[in-house]
This record gives sequence, structure tokens and C-alpha cells, in this order.
Amino acid sequence: MRRSSFVAAALAAVLAAGGAAAQDYPNRPIRLVVAFAAGGTTDFVARQLAERAKASLGQSIVVENKPGANGAIGAEYVAKSEPDGYTLFFSTAGALAINPTMRSDLPYDPIKDFTPIVPVARNTVLFAVNPTLGVATAQEMIARAKEKPGTITVAITGVGAISHLAIEMLQIAAGIKLQYVPYRGAGQAVADFIGGQLNAMSAEVPVLMPQIKAGKATILAVSAQNRSDVLPEVPTFAELGYPDVIADNWSGVLAPPKTPAAIVARLNQAFNAVVRDPEVRRRFAENGVSTIGGTPEDLTELIKSETARWRKVVKETGVKSE
Repeated sequence: MRRSSFVAAALAAVLAAGGAAAQDYPNRPIRLVVAFAAGGTTDFVARQLAERAKASLGQSIVVENKPGANGAIGAEYVAKSEPDGYTLFFSTAGALAINPTMRSDLPYDPIKDFTPIVPVARNTVLFAVNPTLGVATAQEMIARAKEKPGTITVAITGVGAISHLAIEMLQIAAGIKLQYVPYRGAGQAVADFIGGQLNAMSAEVPVLMPQIKAGKATILAVSAQNRSDVLPEVPTFAELGYPDVIADNWSGVLAPPKTPAAIVARLNQAFNAVVRDPEVRRRFAENGVSTIGGTPEDLTELIKSETARWRKVVKETGVKSE
């Protein structure tokens, strides 16, 4: 009895200490680790989220880019951080749903090694060509690729990235061979594509929006179930007869394991307020991004369902990690 009373008292003390810490949270700047390079879609969404949540939380959120291994480097870093709410992870399907299907040596478990906070946004992948290639439609590009296999060069933002898997799915569905060129991030890939060193690029919509608006890239199709609200005139690959070429990406915020529930609730409330803001939705929509929002449980279910979907794609395409 005395031992049971001691254990109960100790547990109560720990919970009380955690509650007190949560009440004081946050009292210093928060780090939001982005698992991908600056200049891409994930970085854009993370910085918008960080800037807008500052008012609600009363503290700055500093974005810290830790790219590499399709998000695995940033993921491992956060998974091993202190669960105090001051180091958060902003990531996408790459680190959370694709890596687990491609690597048996992954140094983290997307479910066990993180505390989910909130699903944030969703966007799709587009296929664009440099106008100098001389094709105006996806059908023309596919015909060219069949006539001259392996001669159309395509920039992708990393091996195993959504942009890469979209290309692999298209090659299987259309029976073509493209020559993809992997980059470690979007910045240099876009520069080389626009500069004419590469014929085409597979990328998430926001990555190429400035070039699209400037007429420097010709969009042939999007890898989505439905047409993009920001690009309503662009067909989907599904419309063109390739229903399996669907590559939607999504993002969410997570914390290290064992982060106190009160802190998770505080962050969830703040981030949900951001994604529900009409101005944020408008700005995201202009860049081809739609907001999600929801509960920590919603993010967990998203990770589980997307892992199952991408496991099937990886098996069919035979893609291997770097």
C-alpha cells in the first residue's frame, strides 16, 4: 500500500510539473524544422505558417531547414529532440509516408517517434516543359518520348520525392522512357529548367508558379484526381487516359515523442487558426496549395493511409532510395 501511494504521488507530481510547464508555454522562440531545402513548396508553406502563428502564440517561430535523404535527416533530428514544444517538425509525405516504404534502415518511425499536432496543407505535382522543346500538349510530349525514348530530360527535386514518383508512374502508364535528373531541392532545378539545360520539370505547383505566370514554362498536365483550382485550364493525367498517375503531396506539423498533451493542444489551436484564416487560404490558393487543418488524430490517420498507398506505388515502380 505504501509503495502504491508513493508511485501515485510521484506520478501526480510529474503531471503537475508538466501542466505547469504547459501553462507557461511558450516563453521563448520555437524552432520549426523543415526537412527540405529553402525555396520549395514545403518551405513556402512552413514560413507562412510560422509567420501567421506568431501572433497567437506570442513568440516567434524560427524556420530551420535541414534537408537531405527525402526528409529523413530533419525527421531524425526532431525525433531525438527534447519533448518540450520548442522543436517542431514540418514535413510532407516524403519523410512520413514514402521513406518508410523505401528504406528498411530508416532511423525513425513516423508513428512511434513523433507526436502529431496538425495536418496543414495539400498540393499536387505538375509536368511542365520548356517552350523550346516544341510541344504544347501532354499527348505531343508522350508521342515524342515514344519516338525518341530517353531523349527528353526532366528535372526532379530528389530521388524518391513526389516529383520523382510522379514521373515513374507516368512512364509505366504511358509506356515511355524519360531521362530524369535529380536535384537536392527546387532552386537549382528550376534555374536549370528555365535556362534550357533541361527539357522538362516535374514539380509541385508552387515551385513553378512564378515561371508559369511569366510564360517561361508550358504546363502539360497535373498529377491529381481533379483539376487545380488555380490552373483550371490544365488537364489531369487521369483525364488524358492515365488514371493511376496521381501524386498529391501534403504537409503537417509534429513534435518529438512524449510532448505534453497540453502543449500539443495549444499548438493545434494556433495552427488551425492560421489555416482557417481567409487571407492565408487566398495566398495559398494563389500558389496552388489548399489548406487542411484538423486534429492530431487526423494527421495520424493521414500518415497511415498514405503510407499504404505509396507502398503500392513504390513496389510497382521499383524506385529505390538514394
